Formats: sequence, structure tokens, C-alpha cells
Amino acid sequence: MQGVVLAHEVDWQGFRSAARTLVLARVPPEQVVWSVRAIDDLFAERMTGEPATGAFRLPRSLVALAETVIQARDPARFALLYRLIWRAYYGERHLLQQITDPEVDRANRLAQSIRRDTHKMRAFVRFRTVEDDGEMRHVAWFEPQHFIVEANAGFFVRRFAGMTWSILTPYRCAHWNGQAIAFTDGARLAEVPEDDALADYWRVYFGAIFNPARLKIGAMRSEMPLKYWKNLPEAADIPELIAGSAARTQAMIDTPTISPPRPTTRVFRKQSPRPNSPLAQARLQAEACTRCRLYGPATQTVFGEGPPDARMMLVGEQAGDTEDLEGRPFVGPAGQLLDRALAEAGLDRSQLYVTNAVKHFKFIVRGKRRIHQKPDTSEIEACRWWLTLERAEVAPRVTVLLGATAGRAVLGRDVSVLRERGRPMTVAGGLAVQTVHPSFLLRQQDPGSQDREYQAFLADLRVAAALL
Repeated sequence: MQGVVLAHEVDWQGFRSAARTLVLARVPPEQVVWSVRAIDDLFAERMTGEPATGAFRLPRSLVALAETVIQARDPARFALLYRLIWRAYYGERHLLQQITDPEVDRANRLAQSIRRDTHKMRAFVRFRTVEDDGEMRHVAWFEPQHFIVEANAGFFVRRFAGMTWSILTPYRCAHWNGQAIAFTDGARLAEVPEDDALADYWRVYFGAIFNPARLKIGAMRSEMPLKYWKNLPEAADIPELIAGSAARTQAMIDTPTISPPRPTTRVFRKQSPRPNSPLAQARLQAEACTRCRLYGPATQTVFGEGPPDARMMLVGEQAGDTEDLEGRPFVGPAGQLLDRALAEAGLDRSQLYVTNAVKHFKFIVRGKRRIHQKPDTSEIEACRWWLTLERAEVAPRVTVLLGATAGRAVLGRDVSVLRERGRPMTVAGGLAVQTVHPSFLLRQQDPGSQDREYQAFLADLRVAAALL
């Protein structure tokens, strides 16, 4: 008997190296005992020696399946995978196509369970803020069914790159310090704070997106199993929301759904900061900005505008053609659509600070037209100096990120707008809500798509409004 000891529960590199050596040495599956950290069989001899070399090819689909199944909380998973590898290498090249094969079926079921567990982790991790050596850190507790923490750490790094966070689970913990990911042994639930202000924002967010007209309790419990509720701040409100769903649905039926007529003139008051304030001085300095090459062809710098103490800031991408000529943000077609949505969401633009990530218009000339071009990373980074100054001076409680460029400028990372939209995120000094840029709505060709996307945009704005 050959005994293989892996370093930890998801030691993929160790498993792959051992499986390769054993297969090339023609050691059959029934002669191998797989263990983690220590040999489980007293009669097994620990495998020693250098890893085997030479040609070793397996179907790519089998490798991908093995990378997933190794995360299963099943002590027999290593033996199962080695049997599949053995069979595929020695003659059954199309083994995975035999979906009725008992071992293939078992591996597929484990993979399906792991994918389901992965989805739950990504959906139900809730961070709470704690103070660590004078700095704010975000901590979350999750109880996965399988060993999925290591495989999902990259997802949370990408989504929360601007935060310092820890995800604690009973078997493994992941920690991100803004530069590198680290893993430690499992933790206890007692190490997570009981509650904090961020929990209230999750409850507000859930209440804002809860649609009583589409309530299906069975489907909700299937998607959000009861075992996760104890770690979800918003779960405490679910019974009350369900109890009041009938009355809220009837109120929705009784309320007219026709949007208010679009105003023929745009009415909002342009508010400027005090002449000697840092924000006013920054506006004057920005008029001569040459931090990137966009200042050359542009007509002028388009700085932000609004009350210097606004509780909400809207950040767009860059000035458009109309904005470049008038010197004010969001006054073109996208701005008119934004004004309409703000009014329907119950937000007064005159009380908001509106700006862009990039202060100059980037374009190419085609005939008599100036065609918008998306700013690149270097231009976003060059202009971030002004945006950071605006955010520091205004200190908004809530920042609405209109489009991917705005998300990149504020969060300091690439964002997936459609995946991250409509949920509160913590940023320096407050909260942020990601949504699409109004120009995205204007590009929709189908009337049905236009209405659907507009309603989704409106829902995002209402979530942001609720956070105030």
C-alpha cells in the first residue's frame, strides 16, 4: 500500500503531483491511501521519492472537474479522483461522457454541490466594520458546506480590492490587506462583532429591493436557506416584510404607474462654494490643468458643481460634447435623462454634488461631429487628484458611481457594473452605490429594453436615496 499525505484539505498541487507519479508507476487505485497531514492507514507505507517526469496527458474537462471536486467535504474525494484519472489515462479517454457511470455521476454531483456552495458564499457574505489598531477593518463570518475558501478568495479580492477585510470560517480564514491575500486556520463565531452600522445599511438595501408583488416564499427559502439567516442582518426584517406584502402589493396596484411628464425646461440651481474655500480654489486651478493630454483638444475643464456640503455625490465618466461647450456636468442628453430619474427617485439635483471622473472631453473628429471616446486608465489616474479633492471637501455620505469609469476612479479597481450595481459598498468616508451611466440607457435600441433598463437604473437610485 502506498500512503500519500497532502499538506491541507485543498492541496491541489500535492494531489496532482502524487497522482501523476502513481499513475506513471502503474500503482492501481486500490493500492493507494490518501490522507491529509497524517497517514490514516497503519499498514500504508508513505510514498517517498522525486515526482515522476515524462508525458502525462489527461482530458482538460477531467482536470477542471478534479480542481472543483477536491474542494468537497468528502474524505473519499481523493480516491474517487484518482480512480477517474487512472481510468482515463489507461484507456477510457471519454470517461466523463458516460454520465451514467456511478463514479462519474458521483463526481458531477459533488461538483454541483460545490458550485452551489460557492454561489451561497458569494451571495451571503456580510462584512461588519471593526477597529483594528486605529484603522477600520471589515470582518465577515461564513459557514461553508465544503472547503471553498481558498478557491473563492480571488473573487472577494477583485470585488473588495479597496477594503481591508477578513473572511472567517470554521476551517479556514482569508485575509486581505490591500496588497496580498493570506490564509490562517479556522476561527470561531465569537471572533466576529455582534453588530455595527453597516448592518443597518444591508437592512435598508434589502428593504429597498424587496418586491412584495413577486414574493415566492418557497423560492426565497430555496435561494436563501434558513441556515444562512443567522448571519444576514437583513434576515431579521424578512418576517415583517412578508407579513406586510399583501398590503404593499395592493398599494402598488392602487398607485398610478405612469411616469410624471418630462419637464420642458430643466430647473435646478447651480450652487458654488464660497469664493475662498478649498473647493472654489480647486475649481480655478483646474481651469489650467495639464495633468494629462486631454486638455489640448478640449474646450475647457468641466469641474463638479453643487452644494459643498451635499450629502450625496454623483460621479460620472467624463464631460460630453454639450458639457465641454457649456462648462457644466450632465447638461446634455444623458444629463436630461439623469434629471428625470433623480426626480422619480425623490432626489433634488440642486442638493447633490455632480461631477465626473475625468474633467476634459475625450473625442475624435468625424466630419463635423466630435465622437466620444472612453478615457483610458492613465487619464483616469491623472484626473483622480481632482476627484479625490472634491470628495474630501464635500465629504458625501453616499456616492453614486455612474458607470465603470466612475467605479474605477473611486474604488481604485476595475468593476463589473452589471454584477455590482445596486448594493451598498463602503468607501472612504461613507457608502457608494454602483450603477450604469445614463448614456447606457440612451444606447438601448429596443423600447422594451429601454424601459427595463430605466426601471433598473431608477431602482439603483432609490437604493442610494434610502441610504440617506
